[in-house]
Amino acid sequence: MDIHEYQAKDLLRDFGVKVPSGGLAYSPEQATYRAHEIGGDKWVVKAQVHTGGRGKAGGVKVCGNEHEVFDAADEMFGKKLVTHQSGPAGKIVYRVYIESGVEIERELYLGFVLDRSSERIMVVASSSGGMEIEEIAQDQPDTIIRSVVDPAVGLTEFQAREIVFKLGLDASHVQGAVTTIRGCYRAFRDLDATMVEINPLVVTSDNSVMALDAKMEFDDNALFRRQQIMELRDKSQEDLRETKAADQGLSYVGLDGNIGCIVNGAGLAMATMDMIKLAGGEPANFLDIGGGASPERVAKAFNLVRSDENVSAILVNIFAGINRCDWVAEGVVQALQSTAMDLPVIVRLAGTNVEKGMEILENSGLPIATATTLAEAAEKAVTICKSGLTPPTIAAAS
Repeated sequence: MDIHEYQAKDLLRDFGVKVPSGGLAYSPEQATYRAHEIGGDKWVVKAQVHTGGRGKAGGVKVCGNEHEVFDAADEMFGKKLVTHQSGPAGKIVYRVYIESGVEIERELYLGFVLDRSSERIMVVASSSGGMEIEEIAQDQPDTIIRSVVDPAVGLTEFQAREIVFKLGLDASHVQGAVTTIRGCYRAFRDLDATMVEINPLVVTSDNSVMALDAKMEFDDNALFRRQQIMELRDKSQEDLRETKAADQGLSYVGLDGNIGCIVNGAGLAMATMDMIKLAGGEPANFLDIGGGASPERVAKAFNLVRSDENVSAILVNIFAGINRCDWVAEGVVQALQSTAMDLPVIVRLAGTNVEKGMEILENSGLPIATATTLAEAAEKAVTICKSGLTPPTIAAAS
């Protein structure tokens, strides 16, 4: 789960990380009032959206007076901000953050991620800030500093100092930088985060070390024990399909193709998408219905995939171990009978009760194409989509 910049800064401030003064606004008038509250003679108006690259897309404006603050906020509200990270769909701006301007002497990069190869938290830092870490790694690989944290002892002050020295900071900045690094680590550890990024981490003209921007992501599977984090969720910034799936307990990721996928198991779902690509098609989604899916759960998954207007065909691929093919078949029939359907459906079943499942599909009287292998199912789905043929409409049961 992602959160906004201002929320990440509020959390990090509680762990001793220094951030500029700021306030949230939901209208241009409120933005002006926030600037007046903060004081000073320079402010930064920042669009609060779940994407990086806001500055290049017009989502960050430096203002020298309150009239400029009003105009900058007025321009941002309701605007679709399209960045290299958001994709063409962009993100709508519903709130802005007004922050006091600071005099920057130096910009750095600081990030914390979960390194799966070492199964440890890794600190990633660079003396070149203000850029995406991918650009830094490509253009200035020698500036990347990596340090793995031993979970038995945590991030010690000695280890934090070592990172600071490698960044080349002056002695007067060491303690502030160490406090920031250790504070970010504690926030990562204590809040079940999967990523903490400060870019840029700046040294100001008054020798302060400050997080000028902040981004945090959290482990969805740990949110049940982090109610204070769950309350920070902003569904307006999420893919509506993914939000609806999450609310129904389904693992769903929307893609740009036209072949909808309903699969049990993450590995099989990925293999199904690969097979569709290999057959010359494009998957519209990743969807894992889980190992013990009931007919009702399958029906919900069906309706979710159908809600994507780009979907031209639906491929159901089930390998039943914990699950049962007859349950899945009942779910498919139930979904098709409950709502009018004009999309072709291709079903491949294998495993427990496969014969009974195929019998249910064949006796349903519905125009469902079946396949015995994944390759055959993928080829049928791609062929049907490319042919442009419209299947018989399945009328909803009265």
